Amino acid sequence: MVTYLNIIEDILAITLIVLVLVQAKGSGLGAVFGGDTIYKTRRGVEKSMFQATIGVAILFFAIALVNVLVQG
Repeated sequence: MVTYLNIIEDILAITLIVLVLVQAKGSGLGAVFGGDTIYKTRRGVEKSMFQATIGVAILFFAIALVNVLVQG
């Protein structure tokens, strides 16, 4: 069972990394120092990806917690 949890955790980690990298398109180093900051609402696919990122992050945390409890 631990092997399956590790595989699921790896898949979720890769998915989470991809989702975060796809969303980080407009936040370059210039935005850190206050340049070109535009606040806008998320719509359509961008909103769905944002919600999917939150869901995958929560699922990743839960699987990691279960994995630790099963091993210990």
